[in-house]
Amino acid sequence: MRIILHAGTVTTDEGRLIATLRRDAEAHAARGVALPPPDRYRTLLRDTLVSMRRAAPAPDARAVLLDAMLDRPETEVARLVLSNDRFFAAPQQAFAGGALFPQAEERLANLRRLFPEDPIELRLAIRDPATFLPAVMAVRKSETLEEIMEGLAPQDLRWSGLIARLRDSVPEVPITVWCDEDSPVLWGALLRDLAGAEAESEVSGAFDLLEEIMSEEGVARMRAYLSAHPDLTEALRRRAMLAFLDKYARPDMVEQELDVPGWTEETVADLTAAYDADVARIGRMEGVTLLSV
Repeated sequence: MRIILHAGTVTTDEGRLIATLRRDAEAHAARGVALPPPDRYRTLLRDTLVSMRRAAPAPDARAVLLDAMLDRPETEVARLVLSNDRFFAAPQQAFAGGALFPQAEERLANLRRLFPEDPIELRLAIRDPATFLPAVMAVRKSETLEEIMEGLAPQDLRWSGLIARLRDSVPEVPITVWCDEDSPVLWGALLRDLAGAEAESEVSGAFDLLEEIMSEEGVARMRAYLSAHPDLTEALRRRAMLAFLDKYARPDMVEQELDVPGWTEETVADLTAAYDADVARIGRMEGVTLLSV
């Protein structure tokens, strides 16, 4: 059984990918794909991983977890999709000790220990620190950015460092990464990727995010264009969607007010430039697949 872990991160997905996939749960189940409701496993899995900091997992830990997650025999499941945008850390621990998700590699390694014979793959969204940090501040309302980051400077935040730690800790776990900013265009591809579906297959909700941030006219024109060009490659479909988004995006949905004390336009530009370079670095890492528009 192959396990696909979608680990978020905080302030990116908020459970939408798995919720959208579950619209087609029965169809996916017919292909051997299990999409258990997150409330079946998030607390149980968290508590199990926490207990593993003190002792080895019980011999029947895997069986207990699968019994809680699955509503059919394990023999009927070829692919198990789990999603938790707080798998690596809740917002309150995101920068504990001045490191980005300091327990991430331990938690992934312990998941590997829980399922030693099952191939595991990681799916991970990252986000521009210029918008990621204000979003974390919005969750941790009473704290300053300096208090939240515990000594880590915003300009030193590098997602590539987190991914390198994960690769060093559990090199047998391949990682697929995408930028949260690209999610509206990638949404259909992400749904198919998580479910292990064919690239050209239909999935419910493929345009959900685009429909939220584009005008009705733009959505209608985009759908008409894609319907009229069914033979487009996935790369060309993404370019077409991006072109329609550029033209028909709703300003109130895509513009973000970044009100962080002490930040200037230059601060934001510098953070975004460093993020772009970091994304390019991630794309060159061994064992990592970067999905892009």
